[in-house]
Amino acid sequence: MPRGGKKGHKGRGKQFSNPEEIDRQMRLQREMEESGGAEKESSSESEEESSSDEESESKKRSGVEGLIEIENPNRVSQKSKKVTEVDVSAPRELSRREREEIEKQKSKERYMKLHLEGKTEQARADLARLAIIKKQREEAAKKREELRK
Repeated sequence: MPRGGKKGHKGRGKQFSNPEEIDRQMRLQREMEESGGAEKESSSESEEESSSDEESESKKRSGVEGLIEIENPNRVSQKSKKVTEVDVSAPRELSRREREEIEKQKSKERYMKLHLEGKTEQARADLARLAIIKKQREEAAKKREELRK
């Protein structure tokens, strides 16, 4: 709700540009581009070669970057590679998740190998339990034999 009788910005009258004004601005812009292009063509060719690098740099930089040399170590420039330059046989770096997944699988395989050999704590406990169960079964079998006789 508006406070104190103040009105919001909505509902204000809109201002539209005159078509004649737009045409005039477009003509001025075209003239500036044409005159700029003519000046570049009339300049000497040796200057054109040396200034082409400077022009491309000045076009890329905008605002303060054009005035001050800024070196950002965190900025990664996007460099496109040609298909012929791409080396498919080179090893691809794995992401953190992929590396962790591979390490997890390897450790699981190592554990299973040691477990089958009976070298882990769990394997020893399992073997001890098995030995106890075998003795109990043997004793139960002997008792059954005696009862039968």
